[in-house]
Amino acid sequence: MATATHAPHTNHTHQHGSGCGHVAVPHDDHVDYVHDGHLHRAHEGHTDECEPAGHSVHDSHGHQHGAGCGHVAVPHGDHVDYIHDGHRHAQHEGHWDDH
Repeated sequence: MATATHAPHTNHTHQHGSGCGHVAVPHDDHVDYVHDGHLHRAHEGHTDECEPAGHSVHDSHGHQHGAGCGHVAVPHGDHVDYIHDGHRHAQHEGHWDDH
């Protein structure tokens, strides 16, 4: 999986955490929170945009995500990601990417 870049989300006063009202998404060693179509994570006293760097194809992914597939759907920018096995999958050019 591609490593996320460090991109501080400036002027973000909301504190994400249990009960904050945003969808929590497990991601590697932390939790992201869906907020305004992108993902935030608490990081060293501030909030980062948690976005993948690069393109990471999820090989051998036979499951087709979509409405009613049983996985949590997360609106993300101009598409929808699906939480599967502790990470996000996004459909991309005929295959699934790890986000």
